[in-house]
Amino acid sequence: MNAYFFKPIYQERIWGGDNLKGLFGRTPPEGKKIGESWELVDRPEACSEIASGPGLKPGTRQTIHTLWQEKRTEVFGTKSPDLARFPILIKILDCQENLSVQVHPPPGREGEPKTEMWYFLESTPEAKIYAGLKKGVTREKFEKAIGTPELAGLLHYLNPKQSDAMFLPSGRVHAIGAGNVILEIQQNSDTTYRVDDWGRVDDQGRPRALHREEALESIRFNDYEPQFAQPHGERVLRCPFFTVERSFIYPGEYRVWTSDQASFQYHFLAQGDLKIEDQVLKRGAGWLAPANAESYNLEPLNEGAELITVQWGK
Repeated sequence: MNAYFFKPIYQERIWGGDNLKGLFGRTPPEGKKIGESWELVDRPEACSEIASGPGLKPGTRQTIHTLWQEKRTEVFGTKSPDLARFPILIKILDCQENLSVQVHPPPGREGEPKTEMWYFLESTPEAKIYAGLKKGVTREKFEKAIGTPELAGLLHYLNPKQSDAMFLPSGRVHAIGAGNVILEIQQNSDTTYRVDDWGRVDDQGRPRALHREEALESIRFNDYEPQFAQPHGERVLRCPFFTVERSFIYPGEYRVWTSDQASFQYHFLAQGDLKIEDQVLKRGAGWLAPANAESYNLEPLNEGAELITVQWGK
């Protein structure tokens, strides 16, 4: 199988849990609240290391940044932008407590802009997400409610279920509620402005840092009541930064994956198990198929599979 598999980079978060172990059979560090697994990342402070892949020499350490520098067109395709680093970051989020009310800056503001998408892998029946504002909420009303119980009532909320997707362009105020496990696809950015953290403190009784002024300057205050993405066929979402598709592969059905010289394809197995040639992949597996890869067959096992595919955007 001509594909790259990467080692996850686990991040401890105050709101994390242990679902990565239970749902996907992962082995994150014991005794820590793991909130994020960075599946594919090319940043100075965190860079995905190749676990297996074509041309990987035994005893050597290669990363996604190595591929981006040395094999850009072969691996990432002819549509690859002329940027210093691979510009997409893919994570799994295990949200067992509420995340802060936050926003990512739009272009032109201080910090790295970040547009992202959430794809829901698991959600409890009572789980919520907050995205955008309720109709009629003004900046003045929002600002007065910061730090009070009234703020939640100004945010638009939805109850996600498995396989829902939410698009979050930069500037959209949002928060993830407890009980969600999410595949997050985003621009390669780590700038987040917290405007409110629900009064939470850490084990030492200290609140996390807030960035209210930066957040207020970044929030789009005419962004009212967005809804879940409405897929068209296999396409879930297309934006300038990435395209996300999903495939449901049913028992007894075979799919032939074919390469696209214009783009890499990053596949994530959201549900079920797949057999690819002589390799069995379990739920939660992710791999990068190079733009120049040969085609291969996908065979679902047991009750079928749900496959998420990420590639270049418009």
